[in-house]
Amino acid sequence: MLHSIQSYIKDFTHLIFPHHCEGCGTDVLNNDDLLCAKCLHELPATNYFFSSNNPVEKTFYGRCNITSAASAFYFTKNSLLQHLLIQLKYKGNKEVGYFLGKLMGLQIQQSGRFNCIDALIPLPLNPKKESKRGYNQAALLCEGIAEVLKISVVYNAVERVVFTETQTKQNRIHRWQNMENVFAIKDITSIQNKHILLVDDVITTGATLEACANSILQKSNAKVSIATAAYTI
Repeated sequence: MLHSIQSYIKDFTHLIFPHHCEGCGTDVLNNDDLLCAKCLHELPATNYFFSSNNPVEKTFYGRCNITSAASAFYFTKNSLLQHLLIQLKYKGNKEVGYFLGKLMGLQIQQSGRFNCIDALIPLPLNPKKESKRGYNQAALLCEGIAEVLKISVVYNAVERVVFTETQTKQNRIHRWQNMENVFAIKDITSIQNKHILLVDDVITTGATLEACANSILQKSNAKVSIATAAYTI
């Protein structure tokens, strides 16, 4: 009887306040889901969390002494994933961050390659961008990951102390040059002797993540691994 009442309330609520898939627009999905089963299946998983020496890790070879690195999905233009990231970064859709973070957390959990992580650190956003956006999308990803892994998020250990223009139109060399001395350690006690998972939304050349990771490695006795939602191909 109770189950029938709960089912009726759920159906009535769905009728009055329809919940649609962020991908295809169907309302055939649970209220707690962002994507329907079909769209979720279409997200292009890399499976990099399950493989050492994957392309993300190779990005940092000879540049940064990271422990492990991986991205959850491939990023391509005019794709569902690009739509989700636009919603997250430019449309104020924070739910996308939590959702992608939870998907990342599940992959990390299942891989077994990141079992010794002590804390999550979101890549610090340009202060002007964060003020304008109202949040750091990497922090939302961290919160989704933390919900799955039950690991704490450290928000203020690292700060971005140099303003940099957008990197999207810069070539590889200019990106590296632009990131010199951009990051500084603000609270060393929160990362000292810990294995940190540094989190961001998308990796292209890896210059920004490299600069932040090296700041952590140079100033503290910490290990650093890297995780992103998307990998640009």
